[in-house]
Amino acid sequence: MSNKVDTNFGGSVMALIAVVVLVLVINALVGMMHKSAPVDMSDAAVAERIGPVAQLNTGAPMAPPAPAAAAAPAAARSGEAVYKSACFACHDTGAAGAPMLGNNDAWSSRVAQGFDVLLQHSIDGFQGSTGFMPARGTCGNCSDEELAKAVQYMLDAL
Repeated sequence: MSNKVDTNFGGSVMALIAVVVLVLVINALVGMMHKSAPVDMSDAAVAERIGPVAQLNTGAPMAPPAPAAAAAPAAARSGEAVYKSACFACHDTGAAGAPMLGNNDAWSSRVAQGFDVLLQHSIDGFQGSTGFMPARGTCGNCSDEELAKAVQYMLDAL
């Protein structure tokens, strides 16, 4: 049997005590450097700090808010305004096979179908052999009347 004494345990305990004392000393020094302003401990100040942040209304029910005035319907946009807000993206660039504004050759076969067919294609969309027309021409907030004006605007440009 050996009579060796474990010296590591004593060293570990001493190191732990030294670290704790060091942390306490640093904490005390930092606390002395950062003196805060004295806290007002008057009854009014304490009541304000611990008071409620909101109150529950338990009285009579409140009247419902008045309904908002109905907005007047917006005036229908002109064909040019609709074209410049939505149609131009394809009909100025030829994207998706769209006939470009003012290009008589590209529009001739379409014009031959008649205005009503062109309008129906602009409302419902159309997949043709030369291109694709999305429903409402990507103008989801356009009325049928506004789309009709936009189609007429494009036809007038021929």
